[in-house]
Amino acid sequence: MINKKYQKDKNCCKVTFSLPLEAAPNAKDIRVLGDFNDWDWEQGLKMKATKTEYRASVDLDTGRRYEFRYLMDNKNWENDLNADDYAPSPFEGVDNCVISLEEEIPVLTSE
Repeated sequence: MINKKYQKDKNCCKVTFSLPLEAAPNAKDIRVLGDFNDWDWEQGLKMKATKTEYRASVDLDTGRRYEFRYLMDNKNWENDLNADDYAPSPFEGVDNCVISLEEEIPVLTSE
């Protein structure tokens, strides 16, 4: 699941990724990897376990799309079923998850 919380200036959005505990019952280390961290395990967002889910947050710039996936124990990939979209990865038959963050929408005022 993905939760988006746009900051007041709308140039940034706090994105919280969550994965149910049952999606990875035996995993010891789950990270969110994507183009926002160069798909690098060491830079990946380390998910922390709560009573019901694994969770991690990151601030991302608005006005673009980001591809991501969950990686468990640096070997098993998982997609988010609630992603905004999916895009083909470089690997045949594998799609990456996509999250879309809207650009700032101008506020009209009357004078």
